[in-house]
Amino acid sequence: MALLSIVLPAYNEEQNIAITADRLSSLLEQNNIDYELVFISDGSSDNTFEQIVNAAAENPRIKGAEFSRNFGKEAGIFAGLELTEGDAVIVMDCDLQHPPEVIPEMWRLWRNGAEVVEGIKIGRGREGLLHKAFAGLFYKIMSAFIKMDMNSSSDYKLLDRKVVRVLLELPERNTFFRALTFWAGFRTESVYYEVQERQYGRSKWSFVSLMKYAITNATSFSTLPLQAVTIMGFVSIFFSFILAVQTLVKYCSGTAVEGFTTVILLILIIGGFLMISLGIIGHYIGRIYEEVKGRPRYIISRTTENVPEAVKGVWKKRQGTNIERKT
Repeated sequence: MALLSIVLPAYNEEQNIAITADRLSSLLEQNNIDYELVFISDGSSDNTFEQIVNAAAENPRIKGAEFSRNFGKEAGIFAGLELTEGDAVIVMDCDLQHPPEVIPEMWRLWRNGAEVVEGIKIGRGREGLLHKAFAGLFYKIMSAFIKMDMNSSSDYKLLDRKVVRVLLELPERNTFFRALTFWAGFRTESVYYEVQERQYGRSKWSFVSLMKYAITNATSFSTLPLQAVTIMGFVSIFFSFILAVQTLVKYCSGTAVEGFTTVILLILIIGGFLMISLGIIGHYIGRIYEEVKGRPRYIISRTTENVPEAVKGVWKKRQGTNIERKT
């Protein structure tokens, strides 16, 4: 019988662990789906991991791990993928904003041959207008950067085991899970859902954290910002040429007036472009620096008792390119 694994990254979600575990277990058992639930506590400062341990004690199909500190959602997803044993894997939020009711349809599409089942948002719930506007802008920019349609996409998706293996074999540490599943290809189907309201707690994403997340993902998956440096250089040259022609015409006609306005404008325009360009280049150099150091994506400090000892190891570089677990 095929096994379905569900990965649930969690950060300060102590109130939602038991509810999510009970609801998913009931749904999957009602639909006769063999399953395991994999919770990853992303360095939570509350009792999230203790709740995971309690859930695992009550249901042997539940297991989990806790990071030594907060490594971010992307690390939580990949750690969860590493712990799974299922023939298919679903990634979803543990606050149930991703409705579990679409899981049976995802499972059915996978049984019929789909290798990736994308969860597509048809509504964003009661999010504020500013958040919705920013999210829409983010997806449009990301779609342009990675040349894939990211509109209404989410981390809520089902992956066949072969897709999971491909993602785990990627040597990069700065990952963008949502885009990597597009990049990997494979036969893809879609399901549609409305974002649900959280029962407890509030979103951990602030405007600033979303901005950082957008910049990190854009630069980890696309070189388009670097190409923008060249575009800004041409724009600067264009304006400089126009101002040079204007200055020469006035000089030849004897109407040139000495002053600092033109010089100041030129300095501001060119200086602004240079600083932005240096910032973009510096960010990419920083990402290269992080990759070259070869530090692990995450560090697991604790696991539930039913997690095999082999997956608790650290990561190391092998032959300068690939990565393996040190068991």
